[in-house]
Amino acid sequence: MSNPLLAEFDLPSFDKIQASHFLPAIEQILAESEQAIDALCDLSESPSWDNFLYPLEQIGNRVERIWSPVSNLNAVCNTDEVREAHSACLPLLTDYSTKMGQHQGMFKRCTELKASAEYGKLDIAQKKMLDNMLRDFHLAGINLSDNDKKRYAKIKNELSELTTQFSNNVLDATQAWQKQFDDASQLDGLPASALESAQALAKSKNLDGYLVTLDIPSYLPVMQYCNNRELRKELYFAYTSRASEIGPNAGSFDNGNNMQSILALRSELAKLLGFDNYASLSIATKMANTTSEVVDFLESLASHSVSIAKDEYRSLADFAAKELGVKEMQAWDVAFASEKLRLEKYDLSQELLKPYFPADTVIGGMFKVVQRLYGIQVEPATPPSVWHEDVRFYAIKNNSGQLIAQFYLDLFAREGKRGGAWMADCQARQYLNDGSLQIPVAFLTCNFTPPAGDKPSLLTHNEVTTLFHEFGHGLHHMLTKIEVSSVGGISGVPWDAVELPSQFMENWCWDKESLALFSGHYETQQPLPDDLFEKMIAAKNFQSAMQMVRQIEFALFDFLIHKNSSSDNFIGIKETLERVREDVSPYPVPEENRFQNSFSHIFAGGYAAGYYSYKWAEVLSADAFSLFEETGIFNQETGDKFRRCILEKGGSEEPSALFEQFRGRSANTQALLRHSGIVANDAA
Repeated sequence: MSNPLLAEFDLPSFDKIQASHFLPAIEQILAESEQAIDALCDLSESPSWDNFLYPLEQIGNRVERIWSPVSNLNAVCNTDEVREAHSACLPLLTDYSTKMGQHQGMFKRCTELKASAEYGKLDIAQKKMLDNMLRDFHLAGINLSDNDKKRYAKIKNELSELTTQFSNNVLDATQAWQKQFDDASQLDGLPASALESAQALAKSKNLDGYLVTLDIPSYLPVMQYCNNRELRKELYFAYTSRASEIGPNAGSFDNGNNMQSILALRSELAKLLGFDNYASLSIATKMANTTSEVVDFLESLASHSVSIAKDEYRSLADFAAKELGVKEMQAWDVAFASEKLRLEKYDLSQELLKPYFPADTVIGGMFKVVQRLYGIQVEPATPPSVWHEDVRFYAIKNNSGQLIAQFYLDLFAREGKRGGAWMADCQARQYLNDGSLQIPVAFLTCNFTPPAGDKPSLLTHNEVTTLFHEFGHGLHHMLTKIEVSSVGGISGVPWDAVELPSQFMENWCWDKESLALFSGHYETQQPLPDDLFEKMIAAKNFQSAMQMVRQIEFALFDFLIHKNSSSDNFIGIKETLERVREDVSPYPVPEENRFQNSFSHIFAGGYAAGYYSYKWAEVLSADAFSLFEETGIFNQETGDKFRRCILEKGGSEEPSALFEQFRGRSANTQALLRHSGIVANDAA
């Protein structure tokens, strides 16, 4: 029986792919790829695009097309069988990556091409591909001794296993906790929509009454609205102690040792490659030039924000004491009191807005927004198959009706699906050997509350911005015009610039003209009323400084542990977080909080010593959007310019150069501080 993962140049047959297919497919494709690369390096003719770089692109494309559906299934259908099969593939992929990164024959051919007249014949994207390869060879230890190369390979394998285990522990710890309630009065204060979801969740697990879990769509409404303070405290500790040595599942999924080992191995890896620390290694492929530049950037944002954040918290604590009877506010009261204060100040809550954002209306309206911005059409399409009945599939066409991209949209939270929201590539834009163009295809994933009974899925405005954010990533991948896949779309884009298109898209969630396109009451279809819109805008920067310093806290913690863990004076992971909180947090955090144990972005994702990228890119996105503020929110000329300069170019040029092509100057922080309400318009 043929392996559906090995089907040539078709979209994945998710209805046929089984966990048992993963390992054989990966074994076969990696063996074939290694043989093909060896053969390329043995050619006697001088290397060129046609006989060397392009064939390498094709080899990489085949590997990616097989691994992307496997990786996706591990994230969205995480059964025991899928997890085990996925884990079995990781050492093979890590070994292959290490071997290719230290492939002397390939390095020799790349060096020859760089020094030859053929290099001058390459276009900008092809040159960027080659330059990146040469850089990455050095970062992969091409010049290490044989013993050090073996150690490098061992470290990479161990890190692959540890980071996967970290992620699995977080997922398992999240799903190991749930609490059932017989009566709605036990969840007093929860809006009707949250109660309906809790009831539907219980029913889905063949339970009576209501069920609360640690998945965000279930956890957050309790923290924001439930009047039962003891229940909020119980949930807070269950959530913030996940995957640690304390809490409801103490020690069962503890990531404590994993974090220590991951940091130690990353530090050793950096020193093996000649860097002082892992933070220095991390920024070798980013926009930032030095570790001090990153720390200075974060501390500069903090200097504008911390005192305002503390004022915001004092106001919140005063309100909680006077109006809610909470004399000594604790961490588990913050979201609850904040929602009450928002309602008091602006007569607005997320629950008031939700009826105007049914998922289908938001999705259709979002497509209208990008049609007006970029001249593209987005319409439903039929894939060969999907991995769950809720998954949707869409095609993107240009104004001539030509198909240019496709994407899967997996909207709703469910058991076995990793939390959060993300975009991943299924396949990249690339010309194939037969001359046909492989169009880009993306996976877009969220974890929203599913429909309950006859009521559609209703999104909070925060969830609307999340959807726009991920679609911005998707557009970066799908609207590229670069055919060199390793520097097209999101590939090859420095990590601290890759959030630019995603954060940029969020701006249209706050504009009255665009909101009219994607809002409509689920019962009456009436657009968001003017009075609610005005309240929403007035409340936009509610506690914006507190939100700013929260992100700075995460970013500084991440960067400092990766910068300092190799030092003899390193104070420790938990201690570093506590010290950062002393400097920037507006309120004390309980000693039992183990946020770090579930910080998957840096211990299991791609943000190690790179979480600062969110704020770095937010500076770029705010400054980019300021041109639309000057020319018009749907100005076609400005939209075309952003598409040409940013979305279509991918990683083919340095992001600072692309930004200057679009904006006419380099970026500055003033637009971000102004949009956040931290610096007034006149001061900016």
